[in-house]
Amino acid sequence: MTALTKPKIWTPGDFNAFFGFGTNILVNMLVLTGLLRFVLKMPDDIVFGRILPAMGLMMCLSTGYYAFLAYRLALKTGRTDVCALPSGISVPHMFVVTFVIMLPISLSTGDPIMGWEAGLTWVFIQSFVLMVGGFVAPYIRRITPRAALLGTLAGVSVTFISMKPALEMFMTPVIGLACFCVILMAWFGGLKYPKGIPAGLVAIAAGMVIAWGSTLFGFDFGGMSVAGLGEAFSSFGFSIPIPAFDHVFHGFNFLGIILVTAIPFGIYDLVEAMDNVESAEVAGDAYPTTRVLTADGVVSLIGCLMGNPFINAVYIGHPGWKAMGGRIGYSAAVGAMVIVLSWFGIIAVLLALVPVVAISPILLYIGMLIGSQAFQETPHRHAPAIVLALTPHLADWAKVQIDGALGAAGTSAAAVGIDKLGMNGVLYHGLEVLGGGAILGGLMLGAIAVFIIERQFMKASIFALAAAALTFFGFMHSHSIGIGESPTVVAGYVLVAAFLALASRRVVPSAVNVGGGHNHPVPEPAE
Repeated sequence: MTALTKPKIWTPGDFNAFFGFGTNILVNMLVLTGLLRFVLKMPDDIVFGRILPAMGLMMCLSTGYYAFLAYRLALKTGRTDVCALPSGISVPHMFVVTFVIMLPISLSTGDPIMGWEAGLTWVFIQSFVLMVGGFVAPYIRRITPRAALLGTLAGVSVTFISMKPALEMFMTPVIGLACFCVILMAWFGGLKYPKGIPAGLVAIAAGMVIAWGSTLFGFDFGGMSVAGLGEAFSSFGFSIPIPAFDHVFHGFNFLGIILVTAIPFGIYDLVEAMDNVESAEVAGDAYPTTRVLTADGVVSLIGCLMGNPFINAVYIGHPGWKAMGGRIGYSAAVGAMVIVLSWFGIIAVLLALVPVVAISPILLYIGMLIGSQAFQETPHRHAPAIVLALTPHLADWAKVQIDGALGAAGTSAAAVGIDKLGMNGVLYHGLEVLGGGAILGGLMLGAIAVFIIERQFMKASIFALAAAALTFFGFMHSHSIGIGESPTVVAGYVLVAAFLALASRRVVPSAVNVGGGHNHPVPEPAE
């Protein structure tokens, strides 16, 4: 294809990516609906009549815009293999806004509507953090080593992307392992299924057959029931987004609680989006970072003003969808799918029809692909830096598991006693400090390690000072922002910076260019 030839909107590979990415989005929508209905006790008329329609509109705008960006890139370069960036509800934030903002406010006020309003305000603030941050993100990306960007992204993929579906698979191995085998044989082993049927669809179909078949024969592998399916049909209807400006501004009553997490998680979004744009560029598709972040902020703002308390984000996984043949059309098709699912109340029916464990292997595949990319697309000597970048995410994941277990027992780490936990081999305080602000922590530790490996000690010293500053204000190694947070960690980073600055006077640095995420600088597409 030449630069003058119009790119194809749809290719055969888009079917694979559509079913793969579509099922990923479907899982998130099912989980999100469950949180709203069963954790927050949100009324069904708010869930199906306000929140889901607004979320559908936001995601349709997002996926449509990224399909448009891919079309422009394909037209400009004349390439036929351009793949659109995946996007959707930010999964980590889905849980944060639910359990840290909406649930406590719902419980304290006795009104889940107030929790919803606080969630809307939370997204409102984060949207502006993203829009403003989009203009500084390209500079940060240029000076940060690729191993640090991809390493902290790998940390997210190994922990919060891969572990939950992996555990779900082995909790229901008859379905989970069978579907995982279907996925691996096609997407890693190159096996083609009859009539070109996408592997994601084959996996879901196999899971449904096993789950419903086991039910008919008196087993219960997937938790399916005819009664549950019948009840789900009651949610059918047609709802379009309705402006929720008054609810957004009512949420400002809880501004103090909201700011504690909205600003640091807005910065988290900035770094995560940079990582994912870097990941796409490694796979061959260079997108302008400023446009990506600004788009996330704008569509999130539109979504919250229409009633959606969940923020939009560019997803991890672009190389995976590209590897299975995704190009431009899959992204727009997923947006259309979300509109149908959310505006017609179909989500509840799917929740009762498809066993979630049949979809989990697809998410695990994406986690495997992204985790391995960090090692494959960076110099071998930077591997130790990548491992170091993983550690904050491992700590954060472990802390989440411990908190969940203690919470289920009706207690907490503070109630049990940090010292008592330490005596039993659970270094809870260490997990808390290392895992706080994990994505920034992984990024900074990985960058410091890369520059040390390359003997660029002064650059490492600058990053150590930046880490000290971020820690001082609670953006790293803390679970709350403020002034003078984690002072001993700050002192440690300052001391490291001093050692590195002294070392820079005695050692000749490597000539290798490790900044900008590139071994050779690559210009971003024109805005």
